[in-house]
Formats: sequence, structure tokens, C-alpha cells
Amino acid sequence: MRKPADKAHVDTEVRRVVELRHPEPHSVLGIHPDGDGVVVRAYRPDAVSIHVLRDGGDRIPMQHRDDGVFEARVNNCKSTFSYLLEVEYPGKRVFKLRDPYSFLPTLGEMDLYYAGEGRHERLWERMGAHLIHHNGTKGVSFAVWAPTAAGVSVVGDFNSWDGRLHAMRRMGASGIWELFIPEVGEGTRYKFEIRPGQGGPRLLKADPFAFRTEVPPSTASVVHDLGHHRWEDAAWLEARSQRGDVARHPWSVYEVHLGSWRHVVEDGDRPMTYRELAPALAEYVKHMGFTHVELLPVAEYPYGGSWGYQVSGYYAPTARYGHPDDFRFLVDHLHKEGIGVIIDWVPGHFPRDSHALGEFDGTSLYEHSDPRKGAQPDWGTLVFNFGRNEVRNFLIANALFWIEEYHVDGLRVDAVASMLYLDYSRKQGEWIPNRWGGRENEEAIQFLRELNDTVRRKHPGVVVIAEESTAWPKVSSPTSEGGLGFHFKWNMGWMHDTLSYFSKDPIYRQYHHNQLTFGLLYAFSEHFMLPLSHDEVVHGKGSLYGRMPGDPWQKRANLRALFAWMWAHPGKKLLFMGGEFGQPAEWNHDKSLDWHLTKDPGHQGIQRLVATLNRIYKELPALHDADNEPVGFQWLQPDAASDNVLAFVRRSRQPGRHVVCVANLSPAVRENFRVGFPLHGSYVEVLNTDASEYGGSNVGNLGQLRTEATGWDGQPASALLTLPPLSVMWFTPG
Repeated sequence: MRKPADKAHVDTEVRRVVELRHPEPHSVLGIHPDGDGVVVRAYRPDAVSIHVLRDGGDRIPMQHRDDGVFEARVNNCKSTFSYLLEVEYPGKRVFKLRDPYSFLPTLGEMDLYYAGEGRHERLWERMGAHLIHHNGTKGVSFAVWAPTAAGVSVVGDFNSWDGRLHAMRRMGASGIWELFIPEVGEGTRYKFEIRPGQGGPRLLKADPFAFRTEVPPSTASVVHDLGHHRWEDAAWLEARSQRGDVARHPWSVYEVHLGSWRHVVEDGDRPMTYRELAPALAEYVKHMGFTHVELLPVAEYPYGGSWGYQVSGYYAPTARYGHPDDFRFLVDHLHKEGIGVIIDWVPGHFPRDSHALGEFDGTSLYEHSDPRKGAQPDWGTLVFNFGRNEVRNFLIANALFWIEEYHVDGLRVDAVASMLYLDYSRKQGEWIPNRWGGRENEEAIQFLRELNDTVRRKHPGVVVIAEESTAWPKVSSPTSEGGLGFHFKWNMGWMHDTLSYFSKDPIYRQYHHNQLTFGLLYAFSEHFMLPLSHDEVVHGKGSLYGRMPGDPWQKRANLRALFAWMWAHPGKKLLFMGGEFGQPAEWNHDKSLDWHLTKDPGHQGIQRLVATLNRIYKELPALHDADNEPVGFQWLQPDAASDNVLAFVRRSRQPGRHVVCVANLSPAVRENFRVGFPLHGSYVEVLNTDASEYGGSNVGNLGQLRTEATGWDGQPASALLTLPPLSVMWFTPG
């Protein structure tokens, strides 16, 4: 016969349960062998009475033992059994429920081992909240990492947000707390109530792995099943995986902030939902010829003014625009229309909001404790501790989550420079050198390499893009060659120099000619993407259109020339929404784009030009298949500064295929201007930004031209051209 539990010991254990500081309440509550029978305990602080309803058997009264702990003993019972609890509250309110403390853990030893090692690549399948059948019972398994907590409870709609009712158990040294709660269903709101180990007030935290959230400013997590949406993009995913070298393909990316792309005016001037965006955005992007959309961060964030760059819910699409399955519908629809989806991803920092990751268990868990490493002064945010296995695992699993569960085709990693440098935006004495005395953040470097290697290994065809603004070497080189392993890097130097040049009055441009030529000295050192992003149309910078000099006609001409220069320049393309039709106003995240302008002939011409650029860019391999190789570019006239003229050749990896680009960035028409051509014969002017269909004056070499056998610009042939004002022209053999 088993020895009955010692009463004094049980009293001590019960007291720890009541005080919510027991690391394993299942060892006290629930059903347990005891002597020649079993004992059932339940903690229901406000109950009047509780009965044990044995499955297919008796109704057994429980005795009140201490401060809401009830106990029933069943003698001469050789094994435990299934049961319900019938709980009566004041006012004769009676509830029947399956006891959560009668279930075994839902996490296995291997889950805990790989999570501790930082190598659980599908961590989201085990952490957070999951609708499951456990021992034949429907419910939700909850798991959260809070290693220094004295106790953790699940609170939510199902228990009146009372932390006494569903205390979790700690799974050994892993620091993970677990609890299965029967009969909790989808759509239930919940949080974790954490009691810090060092004392202090209880913390109410959203689930770091929540798949769904309340609509901000509310902050609760919501139970959600990932399995509802039925994907229809299998052909797209298969083609993506077979793409090969992504650098040899055209990438023309339309950057979008979902909340301000287009509003529904008929319904109170509100942002479109994910499902409303799907057909409208797909139709527009397809019409404009972009290959991809890049969405400003879609992971949940508390402050709208951060545009999503201060993430609080890394595993949940923002509820502002709908349900997670609605976001899946958007991605699926874009794929079916042949459009790739890139999302901005923010592993560099996170906000201090009390419900979010900061001091999650009362200590600096996800962040460094020392503000010289754990705080980001520019944004008032916190910095991830990339050296901690669990934190690194949280982020890498998150990257895989968006690729695997939402089928995204790429991640644009925000603010990489802030991760790479320990002294980023810090003064002397405000940062801690690495072990060698340097400024490089070795832990972040290792994290980025692991991230990129993992994505490349598991998901061929998916890209990871770095927004990196310094001269850090080999950002887009493989890690095997000492690089960081990104597929592309935003070319911030090109962006700054090019916008600076185009914003100047043409009379001064000859003195800044090098701003357009300097970038070619390093254009092939990385796999570059040329960004004219949201950052260039905010914070008082004005719009791209507004930065162009001159009267309205000249502004439009300059902007058309800028776009044609960009699309011909080596590097993939990215343009923020509104730029494609020359929106004059600076971007406002609370307002829709000024779509009425697309009915104006001048702005319509800019829009038509961008569509043409995208079409030709995809059709002509010379404009994209050797972007990162010197063979893909040759200067013809880099030094005609006094004329504000530049000319070059873009060459394909396919022999003989090339495009000649000639830019006249002065307002004067230049007649009989000789330019060298690689071949003697016929050429076709395939693009002229001064054409009347784009709102220009229709000056140029419309139709075909024939070169002369006169060597020029290092080429065997040449032609006398008419260069329209503030224009760019493209020529191909024909």
C-alpha cells in the first residue's frame, strides 16, 4: 500500500499554491495516488462548493481545506480516473469544467532541449497558444518563456482575468511555463500574468508568440488556429524555389504602407482591409508592372505613428486591417496574380510598452540589462540580446514563420547598421566595446549570418534584404566567404547622391556631376537594390516631386528623368507608393494617397512612364541580368559635366544584347550631340521620357536611327542625337 502524503508537507505545498509561487502546481492540484486511494484537489478561491464528477461514476463532494483549496479523497481506488469539477459560486451559479491540473504536459523533452539550445526552427508550433486535442479533450495548450518568474498564470475571458485560477507549471530548467486549459476556444482573449522572482507588482504581458491580437490600442492576445486558410499558390512557390540566382532576375519593388495606400471614402474615409486590398492592390501593381510589393511592417505594433517599426507582436499580422487569414488571403491573391510579397522585418529593436517584451519576466529577458547595449537612443526602444540562445531562436523562428505560414517571398531587415555597431548613435562612454576592444557587435553579426544561412538552406528563392547604410564589407556575400549572407543590400549612398543631384537647379548640376558618377565606383561591390523609399518622403523632406527644381512642367520632367535614370542604373529597384504618379504632398500615414491626381495629364504621364519602365526593364535582360557584375555596365560619356549629359551602355550576360542610355539633365535641347554606340547599324529609341505620352515636349529621335561608322566614346560607331530637355533616352539594336 502506498504511504499517504505527509499532512505538514501538503499544507506547505498548498500554501505555496495559494500564494501563487509554486513552480509546479500540478504536483498539488489535480488527481494523485495517496495511500490506498487517490486524492483530488482544486483551487477555486471564490467557490461555495465543489463536487468531483467521476466519468461514468459518482458525484463526490470536496471539502474546503484552505483559502479556496478544496480536496476529496477516494479510498480503495487503485488508479487515477477522468473527471469533471462541478463548481458552485455565490448566487447558485454552477459551472462544470474539466480540471486543467489533471493533464500531462504538452511539451516534450526534445522541444525543451532544442529551445534551450536555440535551435528549434519551428518554435512557434510549441510556444504560445495552440488549439489541440489533449488526451481526448479539446482545449488550448499555453507555453511561455519566463525563466526568473516566481509564478506565471494564464488570464483571459475564460477566467475573468483572475490569475489565481490557472497557474502554470515550470518545465524544469528550461524557464518555460506550460498549462493545458480544456474547453477554451478560438477567439478567446488572453495574457500571461507574471509574478517577478525578485518581488514587485505582477506583470500583465501579451503572448510573444501570439498568432492574433486585439485591434490596437487594446493589447490582449487572441487564441487563433493557423490552419483555416487553404492556399492556392502552389505553382508560385514551386517556381520560386526553382528560380536559381535571384540576382539575375528583374526586381521592381513597390513599397506600400497598407493603412494609407487607399482609403474607403464611402465608409468614413477608413483604410482598406486586407481583403479589400487584395484585388485592388494586385490589379494596380500588375497594371504598373512591378514584380513585387514590399509591405511596411505588418507584425502587430502598438503605436500607429511608428508605421510598424516598433513591433510588439512578432507572430501576429496587425489586427488594424483584419484577421490573420485575411492577410493570408492578400498574399495568396498577389501570388496568383504573379506578384511577389516582401515584408519589412524588424529584429533590431522593440518598444518599451508595458504589455510587450521589455522586462518580460521582471528582468531584462529579451534585451540586455545594461542600457549601453540594451537601449536604442534614436528611437527610445530596447535592443535584443542576440547572444542569448532563446532570443536568437525567437527571432530566427519568427523569420521562418512568416515564410512558412504566410508564404512571403522576402524579408527586408530594417536598420541593420544599428545592429552591427555597438556605438551606433552613441557617444563615447555610452557603449561597451567588444572583447577585442572594437565597435563591432559580434553577437549580432553571428545572428545575421545564422539567419541568412537558415533561410537560404530551408527556402531557396526567398530573399533577405539589408537596409544597411554604412561601408560594412560583404553584406551580400555568402557567409562562407566572410560575408553576412544577405541577398541584396539597399544602396543608400546612391540614393543620397542621386536625390541631392536631382534636387539642384540644373544651372548648378555641372558642379555636382560626380554625384551621379561616383556610385559606379562601388556599384558591383554588393548586390544592390536602389531605394527611393518611404524614408525619403517624410519628416519634412517633402515628396520626390516636391524636391525637383523648377516650375510644374520642369518638376515632372525632372522626376521622369530620375526614374528612367534609376531603372537603367545597375541595381534592383524600389519605389515608395505615390512616387509613381508624382504625388506633390509629403506622405502622411493617416491619409490616403492623392489618387485624384492620376486624372491630371501631367501626373498621369509620370504614372504611364513608370509602367513603361517596368515593362521594358523586364523585357530587356541587359537591364537586369548582370546588375552586380562589371560586365553589365560601361561608361560612354561620364565627364560631359558642362552639358549635364551622361551616357552609358548596359550589357546583358547574353552576347550582343545591350541598351544605350543617354541623359540630358539640363533644360536645354542639345542638337547634333554625338554619342558612341557598340554596333554600327540600326537602333530603336525604346524610351524617351520627353515623349508626349508622358507629358513631355516630344523632342527626340522618334523611331529608328542609324549609326555612322565613326568611332566615338571608345565604341566602333556613333550617332548624332537630339537630346530633349531634362530627359533620359534608351536605345536598343533594331
